[in-house]
Order: sequence, then structure tokens, then C-alpha cells
Amino acid sequence: MAADIGVYGLGTMGSALALNLAEKGFEVAVSNREADWIGPFLSETEGLTGAVRGFEELADFVGAIKAPRTILFMIPSGAPMDVMIKEVTPLLSDGDTIIDGGNADFNDTRARTKRLEGTGVHFVGMGVSGGAEGARHGPSMMVGGSHHAWAQFRPMAEAMAARFEDDPCVAHVGPDGAGHFVKTVHNGIEYADMQMIAEVYGIQRDVAGMAPADIGAMFGRWAGGPLASYLVEISHSVLQAVDAETGKPMIDVILDSAGQKGTGRWTVIEALKLGQSASAIEAAVGARGWSSQKEVRVAAQDMLESGASASTTPGEDDLASAMLAGRILAHAQGFAVLSTASEAFDWSLDMARIAEIWRAGCIIRSALLDEFADAFRGELPHGQMILAPAMVERLAASVPSLRRVVAAASLAGQPLPALSAALSWHDSMARARGTADMIQGLRDYFGNHGFRRIDRDGDHHGSWG
Repeated sequence: MAADIGVYGLGTMGSALALNLAEKGFEVAVSNREADWIGPFLSETEGLTGAVRGFEELADFVGAIKAPRTILFMIPSGAPMDVMIKEVTPLLSDGDTIIDGGNADFNDTRARTKRLEGTGVHFVGMGVSGGAEGARHGPSMMVGGSHHAWAQFRPMAEAMAARFEDDPCVAHVGPDGAGHFVKTVHNGIEYADMQMIAEVYGIQRDVAGMAPADIGAMFGRWAGGPLASYLVEISHSVLQAVDAETGKPMIDVILDSAGQKGTGRWTVIEALKLGQSASAIEAAVGARGWSSQKEVRVAAQDMLESGASASTTPGEDDLASAMLAGRILAHAQGFAVLSTASEAFDWSLDMARIAEIWRAGCIIRSALLDEFADAFRGELPHGQMILAPAMVERLAASVPSLRRVVAAASLAGQPLPALSAALSWHDSMARARGTADMIQGLRDYFGNHGFRRIDRDGDHHGSWG
């Protein structure tokens, strides 16, 4: 029997997605560039509802899939994907679909879509979130590409996706690079969320002097309220873990140098290109960058005076409210980037639906996402999520705590790059009169020793010097 779908690439994510599909009853053809991976993988498929067959040769693999074919590639992005497109396209027919399920740069996805126009082959860029566990048991998926490709793939996508109250956490978000762009911004928000959690942990460890297990217990208490989220839940687990070899808290054994794969950085780059602020995300990306400079930080500790003074340690309620405000503001920046990109690339992104497909299966799933979806479906002044009535109310209640936490940390010399950036963005948005007039004045003066007269109503009155 011909396979319903082909999965090429049997690494951690590809093998998990293939098993997920087979478990849901689909016939799956699999292949891998290193053919010796196929046999061991097939041994894992016993007892699954659907059949899985492996093929060493690419032509045999393609030929085993029913037309019009859907082939999901879970291989490294960039050059390997381009090589694979070149190899597989001659084997495909009109109406067949290639899906790139890796973390690809959306610009590359748009270019690949363009190159395949007129060939009859459809190209899909699909963001997959949830890691290996999500891929195996239900990821959140953001699908780009044509309506034809989505109609073909939808039954399988909805079957293997995570579900939130029986709603599959997958959607066709838009054409060409839309799926990969939405996933990129998801990851940018994830960077900010993780950084804010780390900053709250830092306050409690370095300012309040709390033990990791006690800080973990605090996150455990938060996991049942407005801050309920996957990242808060696992923060509780991370801080409770003990290293078996040393008997110390695992968090104290881990090197304080965080890696990154690039998607957070891409979010910031694209936000700047689109003229949008993603300052909380940028702060999180920057924090990861300078965390790698361990030797410099060790040397600087004895050379740079912090000028710190005694300050009141924020209470747990203030920290929780500050975290809530920071999370709302970081998401608002991410959605603003998505909204601007949607207009720039003519994608017609549905922000409410994007919030909904993030409610399960993905890394940033949280209790707030329902509120964000409701905000986008209701009154949305100037298209800004933070100006929705419910968000205005939430921020009015939580920003004072964010302000107290940032102030206390600053006095204590404790860095809060993401929370501070979120607060500054909020305050910049909240002021009708900004300071950019001074920036523009300086630019005009050193540029031509004169000024372009644009009054506060936006009217032009020529130049004067």
C-alpha cells in the first residue's frame, strides 16, 4: 500500500514525528541520508497503528508515497535543504509538496518558494515547537505555503498536533515564509520569557539569599495561577534537581553560560528591519551573548565597582506581578512584529489563531494565551495588543510591581536586562510626549546645521537654521 506521507531525516525530531504519524494510523515512508539509521528506527515502530516502511534510495522512497505526495523533511536548514530540493525535485510530479520542518530563516523559505514557482511542486515552511517530546506526542505547528499544500497535509497535521480542549494546535498561518516567521517570533518570545524567569531567580538567589529548592517551590506556587506556563512548571523542576555526583543543587553545577541557535537573534534582526521594537527579546539575546564571556566577567568582578546600595528585597507577590507584566509586554512586542510583517509581506496573519495554537505543545504555552486571543478578537485600539481593555487592566495592576522590582534590583546592583527593557518600553508607549524630538534635532543639526520644522501635529513648515 502506498504511504500517506514521507518523512526524510530520522534524527530526534524526524523520528519522533514519524512515530507520531504512525501512531495516529497513517502509512509512513521513511528515509535518511545515513542509511544505517533506518533499521534501528524501524525496530521502534512495532505495535503502532499505522505501517512504517524504510527506504535507502531516495527514488524508492519517493515512489512509495501516494500522489499527490507530501514529503516532510526534518534535516538541517540552510545548504542541506537546498541540496535536498535539487535532488528530490526531478523525482516529483505536479501537485506534490515539500515541507521543510526545520528552524529555517523565513527569507530562505520565501526564496525557495519563489524558485519552485512554475514547477508544479509546492514548498512549505513549517515551524514545529515542543521539542522531541512534543514532536512525539503532539507539537504546536505553524504551517506556511499554498492552500493546495495545506489541504493535502491538513488531515495528518491536525491528527498529530497537540490539542487544547480538543482544538488542534496547528494552523495554516499564511503563504511562503509565514510559518517559519511565526515560529521565529515564537522563539524570540521564548528567549524573553526564559530570561525573565532567570532574572527573578537571580533576585531571589543573589539578593534575597534563597536556596534553589526554595526558589523552585515559589515557581511551583506560581504554576497554578496567572503565570501558569510550561516554562514556569519546569523552572520548579530544574531548581529542585540535585546532582547525584556532588549532592549539590544541579543549578549550581551548571556553567552559567547559555547557548543559542539563532532564532532569537533573527527575531531581533527582523524587528529592526521592520522598524519595530523588540527590546525585551533583544535584551534576552544580549544576555545570552555576554553570558558566554565567563572569563571577562570573572575578571570584571574584582575591577568594576557596582555602586550598589542596600535596598528592600522584593516580596513574592511583587515578583509574581512583575513577571506577569514582563510576560505580557514581551508577547505584545512579538505580536507587534508579527502584525507589521503580516502587512509588509501581505500574509494576513490571524493573531488570535496564532495565540490559540500556542496554547499546547509549544514551549511558550501559558494561561495568558487565551487572554491574548480574546484581546485580538475584541476591541484593539491602534492594532496594539497592550491597548486592548483587558490588557490595559492587567498592566495597570502589575506594572507598579514591575517598577518596584526593577528599582530594587538596580539599587542592589542586580541586572534585570529583559524586565528593565520591558518596563522602559511600556513607559515609552505610555508617554504622549517622547524624547525623539531631541534625537531628530541633533540629527538635523549635525547633518545640515539646520532643522526640518515638523510640529507636534505632524505638519511640515519647511526648514530653518
